[in-house]
Amino acid sequence: MKKTLYDYKEVIKKLPIKDKYTKEELLTEDFLIDKENNIEIYYAPHNEYINSNAKIFIVGITPGFAQMNTAIVTARKELENNNEIEDIQYKCKVAGRFSGSLRKNIISMLDDIKLNEALNLNSCSELFDKKDYLMHTVSLIPYPVFVKKQNYTGHTPKLLKSDFLMKYIYNNFINEIQALDNFEDILLIPLGKAVEEVLYKLKDEGLIKENQILMGFPHPSGANVNRLVQLEENKENMINFIKKTVS
Repeated sequence: MKKTLYDYKEVIKKLPIKDKYTKEELLTEDFLIDKENNIEIYYAPHNEYINSNAKIFIVGITPGFAQMNTAIVTARKELENNNEIEDIQYKCKVAGRFSGSLRKNIISMLDDIKLNEALNLNSCSELFDKKDYLMHTVSLIPYPVFVKKQNYTGHTPKLLKSDFLMKYIYNNFINEIQALDNFEDILLIPLGKAVEEVLYKLKDEGLIKENQILMGFPHPSGANVNRLVQLEENKENMINFIKKTVS
């Protein structure tokens, strides 16, 4: 069963109210959900709100520590005066979804492949603002995952080879998106090769359809120094795919 803010609100309330926490404050037994060898999974209220009307799902692997931090900071402040858990879950999602340079890179890349035109937007920046009802951001694994206390990137261990991590994808990601009424009309945009490989495996298993997956979208992180080269290489195919599938 998925862990939520209902389960962790009292633990979060024990934290001091501040704008930023350290790993020493958050990567603790109180927030630990599961572990295997040097892989640890911790709680964060980042992937609890689901935009069931979205046409576009941007799919990452797992929230990183920065997103975990932002979500818990938001939850702690809100819990001080707000008892509406569902309202707090939404605010945690809005605050934590691809903040900073990552969001800027995603917007630029989505505009480059003309998703804004397909959605009749001036820019995909509107997906993070007044048109956010069109988009949902989601992680294959709903909770932050760390290897030796560092953000998990999908490669060590390789996500597809880890039964420990894959079970979270089947039990959470698949169950949640298949429960949506408009599931088969959703365009899934995987951020990077590791996510793309998982979605293709799920397609081969008949859990999602091939025409739902936008192939070739690079991971937008600044650490991916080849992202603009990769974008250029795959740009024409992605533009054509979007023209056929998004309306």
